[in-house]
Amino acid sequence: MDRLVYTALSGLKGQMQAQATIANNIANASTIGYRADRVNFERLLVQGDGHDSRQPSVETVVDMDRRAGAITQTGRGLDIAITGEAWLAVQAADGSEAYTRRGDLRVAPSGVLETGDGFPVMGSGGPITVPPHDKIMIAADGSLSIVPPGADPTQPPQVIDQIKLVSDAGSTTVKGLDNLLHVRGGGALPQDLDATVMSGALEGSNVNLTQALVDMIENQRSYEVQANLLRDAKAMDESSASLMRIS
Repeated sequence: MDRLVYTALSGLKGQMQAQATIANNIANASTIGYRADRVNFERLLVQGDGHDSRQPSVETVVDMDRRAGAITQTGRGLDIAITGEAWLAVQAADGSEAYTRRGDLRVAPSGVLETGDGFPVMGSGGPITVPPHDKIMIAADGSLSIVPPGADPTQPPQVIDQIKLVSDAGSTTVKGLDNLLHVRGGGALPQDLDATVMSGALEGSNVNLTQALVDMIENQRSYEVQANLLRDAKAMDESSASLMRIS
């Protein structure tokens, strides 16, 4: 009986986590460069005194859907869409290097180049600082060029840095709670010299709203099945207890 209850409770916990993940994906359906969380299910073992360790339980494991989102043209010079499977290197809140597909870049009042959600963009030697300029341009290889104030219009733009683009091929990476990609165990990925970007365009979220709604309905039904299992276990326990009562 206890094993039945623990199995049902574990299933309820897994379905609640899955529902939260699906809801988060729907909420970020319009977030630039967002990669949807994906819920997988694994068989785990129930452990503890009085429980058979061979009894399986269902738990959720959150991964990331790495398919690219749709690219839309914006015409804005600081908007970039990263082509292929490359990632844009940024500085996370804890100072470590992390990675994103979000390409709506801007220059902060301090002069630091950052993404739309406020993470500094990494260059060849750390976060990129943009000097005063009349115009800023991003080349296909990520090179950042500016036209200084009052510069001779016949002179070519000045290259100030190159945005760090990386590939996670062959590395173990995970998605953090900050929606950034991190190297498992820490560390940084090497620069991918073959990676390119498309200027004046943005990659949207890869969330499929129709599929997300279907998943939410299916997950709700699975939750109801687990809840019914708990009720059945309670009824069976009460029936067993009634047999032991003295009339």
